[in-house]
Amino acid sequence: MIHLTRLDSAPIVVNCDLVESIEATPDTLLSMTTGKKILVKESVAEVLDKVVAFKRLVAAGPRTHGAMSAQSDEAERGTP
Repeated sequence: MIHLTRLDSAPIVVNCDLVESIEATPDTLLSMTTGKKILVKESVAEVLDKVVAFKRLVAAGPRTHGAMSAQSDEAERGTP
């Protein structure tokens, strides 16, 4: 999910997996796989940057900090 801004300055969160195409018309128009069209303030490049950042976050998987803490707790208790 990515945070964008409608032309009327209202925030919107978009499921980037449902974006079919992005056009500069001159405003940025997102065409969704559902047939819905969304006009946003962000440029095509900004939308793409947000999509790529979100996809990288998902691909990275869960944060390891929590796993490291759990392992440290087990070590302190003497359990494997």
